[in-house]
Amino acid sequence: MLPQLHRHAWMDADIEAFRDQARRYIERELAPHLDVWRRQGFIPREVWRPFGELGFLLPELPERYGGAGVNLAYQLVVQDELARAEVPANTAVHSIVAHYILDYGTEVQKQRWLPKLASGEILAGIALTEPGCGSDLKALRTKADKQGDQYVIDGAKTFITNGATANLLVVAVRTGGAGSGGVSLMVLETENLPGFRVGRRLEKLGQHASDTAELFFDAVRLHQDQLLGEQEGLGFRQLMSQLPYERLLLAVPAAAVIEKALELTVDYTRQRKAFGQSVFDFQNTRFKLAECATLAHVVRSFVNDCVQRLLDGTLDDEAAYMAKWWCTEQQGKVTDECLQLFGGYGYMAEYPIARLYADARIQRIYGGTTEIMKDLIARRLGT
Repeated sequence: MLPQLHRHAWMDADIEAFRDQARRYIERELAPHLDVWRRQGFIPREVWRPFGELGFLLPELPERYGGAGVNLAYQLVVQDELARAEVPANTAVHSIVAHYILDYGTEVQKQRWLPKLASGEILAGIALTEPGCGSDLKALRTKADKQGDQYVIDGAKTFITNGATANLLVVAVRTGGAGSGGVSLMVLETENLPGFRVGRRLEKLGQHASDTAELFFDAVRLHQDQLLGEQEGLGFRQLMSQLPYERLLLAVPAAAVIEKALELTVDYTRQRKAFGQSVFDFQNTRFKLAECATLAHVVRSFVNDCVQRLLDGTLDDEAAYMAKWWCTEQQGKVTDECLQLFGGYGYMAEYPIARLYADARIQRIYGGTTEIMKDLIARRLGT
């Protein structure tokens, strides 16, 4: 059992009750279907409707837009429990989209989309990455040409989470000249949208239940009121504004997976016999588990402190970058060490530790690679 962590102010009785409700729902209604969803490569959009109706999708939205008006810790608790149960981060992306609309949309746009996002009637995705230029928004080529009161979009996106199942997309497009100042965000309702096409569902190393797809835009016409906000050229600024929260959407699941991997490995090594004793009784095993338990404790402590600072309004970008890269690196390290203690069984996909190991690898890539996070931190050291 991990040491008792310091209780922050955000960890009150209400949020613990909410966590318990979310955990029970996830264990009862989502986890039993994961094998099927992994084989088919996606979670059906309809799954999230009851999840939203129970208040688990976007509890942090104001009540007038369909949420419960609670703080962001409630969303992070949901992501914690989903990660613990091996459910991929589809709803984290959904939450990010909702916050773009909440913070930058017009009142008409908020009323149009936020209640449906909160209820699960629509599922959201973010289309940023492009073939050939990755997530470098300054180099993106998908264009939106203004023609009267419409925009005409042409281009392609790849590696898009919820790409095939989402029916609402926030798409980064070029509405102006080169560089970040020419980038805008458009909001697309994709159902029966002429010119919009979903390409391949991409096969991945891990996260097999998470729908990741290619998207194509061939003269897709949108009304001008589907520009997020009221002014072109603000897309880069809008995307950069939520960084502390978005990085915690990755650091919190890292903590959850580390704890899950450790729990599974302690149980397995206690039961597994080798050379007349349990694997747990070997000194090497105990030392390795002690190291993993220490990392689990430090990661969770760091993450909980970051959550408190997020709620207090004192979480700076650099701390969020640190949490993102360091916690996800520890996730990779711990899942690797734990898999080793399973021996050959750890390499079998039927064992959860194998899935946790494979699923962890993307954590160091998406949401900003470890190298990008370190570079961003280093830039501030000399100022």
